[in-house]
Amino acid sequence: MAEVRKREERKEYKIDKKKVTKPKKEVKKKTETKSKAKAEKVAKKSLWVRFRIFCHGVKSETLKVHWPSKNDMIKYSIATIAFVVFCSLFFELINILFALVQSVFK
Repeated sequence: MAEVRKREERKEYKIDKKKVTKPKKEVKKKTETKSKAKAEKVAKKSLWVRFRIFCHGVKSETLKVHWPSKNDMIKYSIATIAFVVFCSLFFELINILFALVQSVFK
């Protein structure tokens, strides 16, 4: 276990000179938290209202999206197809090469 030193015995470091304090946590009583939880349940909106709020949020976020143009989509599609063809040919050549090496050593 770590040794506990008194404040006077401890050496002063540059870090120690900074006054860093953590915010104190609020102490809540059990009755306060229970009554608050009940109030939140009562104030909870209906399922239909929450669904409409969700749909409104989805619509507003969809409008913020930068959708690519038709030309961009064509470029990206061609690049993707070319990459897939290149990778498939590469792995097929590796497969053929290993098959040849394996047939030579049999």
